[in-house]
Amino acid sequence: MSPEERWRQAAPLSYWLDDPARPAPRSDFPRRQHVDLVVIGGGLTGLWAALRSLERRPNRSVLLLEASQIAEHASGRNGGFCDASITHGDANGRNRWPDEMPLLRRLGQENLDGIEKTIEHYNIDCGAQRVGQLDIAIEPWQVDMLADEVKARQAGGLNDRFVVGEELKAEFGSPKALAGMLDLDHNIMLDPARLCWGLADAIESLGGTICEYTRVDKLENKGARVEISTNRGVMYAQQVIVATAAFDALVKSAKRRIVPIYDYVLVTEPITDEQVEEIGWTSRRGVSDAGNQFHYLRLTDENRILFGGYEAIYRAAHTVDTSYEDDDWTFNLLAEHFDETFPSLRQVPFSHRWAGAIDTSTRFCAAAAPSHDRKVVTVNGFTGLGVGSSRFFADAALDVLDELKTRASMTELIQTVPTGFPPEPVKFLGITVTKWAIARADKKDGKRGPWLRLLDRLGLGFDS
Repeated sequence: MSPEERWRQAAPLSYWLDDPARPAPRSDFPRRQHVDLVVIGGGLTGLWAALRSLERRPNRSVLLLEASQIAEHASGRNGGFCDASITHGDANGRNRWPDEMPLLRRLGQENLDGIEKTIEHYNIDCGAQRVGQLDIAIEPWQVDMLADEVKARQAGGLNDRFVVGEELKAEFGSPKALAGMLDLDHNIMLDPARLCWGLADAIESLGGTICEYTRVDKLENKGARVEISTNRGVMYAQQVIVATAAFDALVKSAKRRIVPIYDYVLVTEPITDEQVEEIGWTSRRGVSDAGNQFHYLRLTDENRILFGGYEAIYRAAHTVDTSYEDDDWTFNLLAEHFDETFPSLRQVPFSHRWAGAIDTSTRFCAAAAPSHDRKVVTVNGFTGLGVGSSRFFADAALDVLDELKTRASMTELIQTVPTGFPPEPVKFLGITVTKWAIARADKKDGKRGPWLRLLDRLGLGFDS
């Protein structure tokens, strides 16, 4: 079969959500109108905010409101890479917060350890394995770039290794791989949807309440409280955390800080253990390539290969819509790239295909921004790598609400917010030009042209 024939027969839904263990929606709406903390959004950020609030202050009443179902959107549509970085990669952090990076690395590692401990403590069955990650060079110009990045990370106290030749083949045997940066300690591979469902159960075990299919339409200051208008009634809270990712933020300034970009993913039918050995992937580490336009790939517990990324697509007018989840050109391109990466698997069928919107920001990582007289904090702008950093930013949002001076809350990372995107049509034109410049840079041995160099100087960008 051709690549197109193989992806077209795949089910158009997330592999992680196509699971008999997926819980039924929680349909009840609470009679109690006044609560201490309302969390809006049932993805990982919202779930971590609710859970960490209950763990930190057990007597606090906590209500989580989700417009559809828990993990339905970005948190159930990613690759399941749970990374220690809270700055969207070490290089981005070094460029933006060089003086803070020793602390930000420690905070990121502590955050990853905290995720691992939570999974163990609440017995969350999400297939978590701390197997690390391998970034690979697939073009000659990327080899030196990876070698330089390994040196920079080692200088920062990280223990990454540069691997080539037989050592690389022992990690990942694709003919596309020319060299690699191996990180053994700072990534957990997991099932993100099952993590979400486990966190939801943990919230309820501690006395928190979750309401699904409850859409919040408006937030308004009402003296010492915030009035929360929903499609099912009105609630009042002393504090609110908004974690709606790429969907329209309830705070106008927060909406300007992100744009929704669509990321696309294919998943294969299971391959055999012999085929895993044949492609040299017995380490089962998560893999990402080193281009500006990059793929991410991994093996699931069933030996399915998840293959996603490369194209990050923005539609004009800041829109998020299910119609964008099918894109023939992008799925064709992904299937062709899969066959180039794994020539011996060119006839393996695809079982699932899907897309989802990512909330990207100009600084490539999230912010925790207060509003409504500091009774509301909005967390958004992850741009990827949110599976791990969602917990850190949820914790930081609680610090900001409670006006706590912690190591996290006093960092510039938390004290500042990203530069906003311009209004339409300038935003669409700027993103289109940036995408063209990124693709051109990849074709010119990574050399960044005048437009990208200008964005670099201004600390702005577009990524996934």
